[in-house]
Amino acid sequence: MSIADAFFMASFTVPEIIHVDPKSTLWLLPLVASISIVYKTTKIPNIKALSFLKEVVILFGSIVVFMAVSAIALCVLAWLITE
Repeated sequence: MSIADAFFMASFTVPEIIHVDPKSTLWLLPLVASISIVYKTTKIPNIKALSFLKEVVILFGSIVVFMAVSAIALCVLAWLITE
């Protein structure tokens, strides 16, 4: 194994630091997209490009909207408890 390979493998032993700020929620979007694609791939019996894309976009949007509404509700609840 070369030195470059060793450094490449060692980079996977250090966890990614994700800070707790609004910008860190952008990590959510690729995760939701991959979940939507995999879920719809397993659930649709006949995959056609246009219908598959439509289903994935609908699921992606509904997950993001639900999580945004949940975040707002939790922020309001936290504000009510602390005030």
